[in-house]
Amino acid sequence: MSGATSAPTARALDVIELLARAEETRLRFSDIVSELGLTQATAHAILTTLRDRGWAERDPVDKSFSLGPAAAVVAARLDAARPLTRSARAAAAVVHRDVGYPTSVVERIDDALVMTAIEGGDPRHPAGIPGDRIPYAPPFGVAFAAWDTLDQQRAWIHRAASTDPEVEGRLHGILTRTRERGFDIDWTTPALAQHAQLAGTMLGAGLPPHIRRTLEQLLAEFATVGYLSDDDPARETRPVVTIAAPVLDDRQRVRLIVGVHPLCALNAVQIDAIGQRLTKATAAVDCS
Repeated sequence: MSGATSAPTARALDVIELLARAEETRLRFSDIVSELGLTQATAHAILTTLRDRGWAERDPVDKSFSLGPAAAVVAARLDAARPLTRSARAAAAVVHRDVGYPTSVVERIDDALVMTAIEGGDPRHPAGIPGDRIPYAPPFGVAFAAWDTLDQQRAWIHRAASTDPEVEGRLHGILTRTRERGFDIDWTTPALAQHAQLAGTMLGAGLPPHIRRTLEQLLAEFATVGYLSDDDPARETRPVVTIAAPVLDDRQRVRLIVGVHPLCALNAVQIDAIGQRLTKATAAVDCS
């Protein structure tokens, strides 16, 4: 639910999420301050509170921070509290076993897409880690938008920050083709995704008109950068980043998506085989 937010609460959650993403990385006080742009006083107050409540703990030798036992208590309750995510994660594990590529579960939280689970992958070159967050705006989230209402599809398209009718038409075409096919195919590499997010944050008030026009043109290109038409020869050579299919409830509303991340070039037969295996798995996820 969108609305008024609490900045202190957001900062505390930012720290918890950073600790959760760190995995084997040892985060010192200075790392947390730098990564989140906090003042030392604010970071100290948050970490002291989290330690007192058991949400964070500090290694007495190297002084690094990690999640505390309170997080484990919540984690132990997640499967019972979120059965749909548990079922989707089980489906992702089966698909990963069958196709051999990393497979993720992604959920929508307001205007963001959050990876909540991933199966498989190379730790040195991960397809993503739980907690990764990207904006729900073109070119991201096609598998959500393609099954949404027309009004919500228009809202997603408008987040592309482009007023070009041609771009809008291309995005409508992508959604239609994705729904017909049953799954999304995305060629947006991690580097392109980072550039797209950066360009989006730069488009604000106070820019000179000629720079704003340039940024708008760039965003228009990024809006469809991950899509290649069926007759585009580049489909055979560009790495396929994600093949994603939605989990639909009995009203045909998207609850979450499961995605396969080949991160390599695939031919049309290989892509279709993964897509069909994926849609079979997502259709079997229990949404009750």
